[in-house]
Formats: sequence, C-alpha cells, structure tokens
Amino acid sequence: MNKIAPSELILNPDGSIYHLNLKPEQVANNIIFVGDQNRVSKVTKHFDSIEFEIQKREFKTITGTYKGKRITVMSTGIGPDNIDIVMNELDALVNIDLVNRVPKKTHTKLNIVRIGTSGSLQADIPVDSFVLAKYGLGFDGMLHSYDCEAILEADVEDAFIKHTNWSPRKARPYIVKNSSELEEKLISDKVFSGVTATAGGFYGPQGRVLRLAIQDPELNKKIDNFEFNNTKVTNLEMETSAIYGLSKLLGHNACSMNAIIANRANGTFSPDPYKPVEELIVYTLNKLAQ
Repeated sequence: MNKIAPSELILNPDGSIYHLNLKPEQVANNIIFVGDQNRVSKVTKHFDSIEFEIQKREFKTITGTYKGKRITVMSTGIGPDNIDIVMNELDALVNIDLVNRVPKKTHTKLNIVRIGTSGSLQADIPVDSFVLAKYGLGFDGMLHSYDCEAILEADVEDAFIKHTNWSPRKARPYIVKNSSELEEKLISDKVFSGVTATAGGFYGPQGRVLRLAIQDPELNKKIDNFEFNNTKVTNLEMETSAIYGLSKLLGHNACSMNAIIANRANGTFSPDPYKPVEELIVYTLNKLAQ
C-alpha cells in the first residue's frame, strides 16, 4: 500500500492534523458541528465533564461527556469550502494511520450532527421552529471535485434544474440524502423536515441584493415552489449539502438540524434568535444521549 505523501496529508510538528490541530484520541465518534466558534461553549456548557479543548483559526474543538455519552463539539466556520477541510481531516483522524500514512484496515463510522441557524423559505415554517434536513441541496459545486455520482439523487436534480431554468454557467445543483439512522434518532413532532439548500455565499448566492444585480432575481421564488414527491425546499444555509455529500462518500452518518431564525417568505425575524438555538442545542444533546 502506497503511503500518502506529506503534501497531501499535512500534519503539524506534534503529529496533529494540520487545520484542526487534533490527534485521533481527542475526537469522539459522536460529533456536533456548529458554524460559530462562540457557539461551541454554548453546547458544552451542558456537558457533565470536559476532557479536551483546543482552537486553531476558526476551528474550535471541545470533547467531553453529556449524560454518559462522549461527544465532540466543533466549529466549522462558514461555507462548503470549510466543510471540505473539516470532513476530510476528521475522517483522516479516525480512518488513516497518521504515523505510517496509510488507510486503516478497519473503518470507523462517525455520527455527525450539524446544529445551525437558518432562514425558512416556506410561509408555514415559522421563526423559532426546528427543521431537520432530509436532503441537502447544494448550489456550491464543491462536491463535484470528487467522484460522487453514486450518492446523488439525479432524478431530483434534473427536476430541480428544469423547474428553476438553472443557468448552465453555474455549478450543477447536487442532492444528497441524510443518514436515516440519525434522522430516526433526531426526529419528533416538534421538528419540520424537508430539503435544506446550501448556497456558496450569503448575499447574491442567496438572492440578497445590496448594490450588485443578481443573475436570476426570481430564483428564490422558484426554489420556494419546487416540490418532488411531496418534499419541498424548507430552508437555505451554507453547510448542509457539503456535510451530507462528504459524509456519505467517506462512510459516515450525518444529519443537519436548523433553528429557524428568519422567514424569507414572510419577511420576519425571530425577536430573540438566541432562544431557539439554545432550545435546539438541548433538544439535540438529549436525543444523542438516548
């Protein structure tokens, strides 16, 4: 078996993985992603004990125990490009022998849950509610850098492209299903579910106009109206599809939970956006600990 070159698998002088600055023993098999580094401690303040904490750049990691379950909480920063770093380095920590630079013979499967904030695209999904992403719909194109055809929902993609008259100058939208195993653990009558769309930016890519005209001013309305097998696009954010795609390719479970703090259809914003996030954190921790 050929060794992975130092230029491809980059390690720090202490043997930790380059960007995350972590070693294998510092990562639990159950992982919570948050975007904001300041939200990590808002999750881990509920822990019974903390065993490890580190930060490099926007990547802050704390590992500890909640109701007997060992959990790692990690900030990913914003966007699919950051997810590419986080997912590949996390997988390397558990599935590559970092000393000998070869893949391990036994595969370790991680359970990854994103806790994020998002804006609802549907009028009937109000602010302060929770949305579980049954599918991730990516507009960013990142996943196309990998051999990913086998995990994509091509029929849904084709229907979406036709419905929106998607510009051929943009990356082809890709759709990946979540982990059914994690969905069963996290779903309840408190949670809406549907398709979470992932944009490659916050302003133009999500239809916001400040001083720049956008390619398709009607795109958000087309996205709102898209439906496939009774499933609609529920919300728009910047990480889920990349997490789903890379998790599935690397053999991990992933599910995205979103606190809805804005409703784009109604033009409303949560009067206290911190409250639904705190409630979603406690909800998710309890579901993972069961």
